[in-house]
Amino acid sequence: MSPRRSYDQYCSAARALDAVGDRWTLLIVRELLAGPRRYTDLHADLPGVSTDVLASRLKDMERDGLTSRRRLPPPGAAHVYELTAHGRALLPVLRTLGEWGRAELGEPRPTDAVRAHWFALPLLGALAGDGIVEVRLEKGVFHLHPREEAGAVYGDGPAPREPDARLSLDSATCAEIARGELDLADAVRAGRVTVTGDGPLAKSLREA
Repeated sequence: MSPRRSYDQYCSAARALDAVGDRWTLLIVRELLAGPRRYTDLHADLPGVSTDVLASRLKDMERDGLTSRRRLPPPGAAHVYELTAHGRALLPVLRTLGEWGRAELGEPRPTDAVRAHWFALPLLGALAGDGIVEVRLEKGVFHLHPREEAGAVYGDGPAPREPDARLSLDSATCAEIARGELDLADAVRAGRVTVTGDGPLAKSLREA
């Protein structure tokens, strides 16, 4: 475990950056907002991070009370990392940071990696209501829990149960929503997002 570095400034922002200011830390939080993840899963969804750096960051985050590690019961028998309540409290920080970064997003660069679930946080801000939403892109499928307070905020892959609403759209439309160039309700009205489902969440999206 690397020695804890500090700005040694009596300032709440400096103290926060002591814990989460290292490169990759907030992106690890982004991945763990999907719930418990194995080390190999984290490494696969954080392209560019070395195994040594990832292992070091996870140890630092556990020391700082942001994550915990536990072993799954058989037949899984693998260690998983998950956010503590202290770590989950970074969700609004990530959402605000993402909104601030919209102006920096621009068009995808040839070197940019893309994962479907990376669109989860921008879409989360466009959804209101209880339930689970499944999102289908040509790059993959993920699901969202817009009002979740204690469990996973989103998850990779199809919804674990019948979703309250399904959204089908292409990545270009999703990118425009993520960049703040297109409102989700406008995209639904324009036919760029197909909404299916009979729950209140689906109906509110179709009627917006």
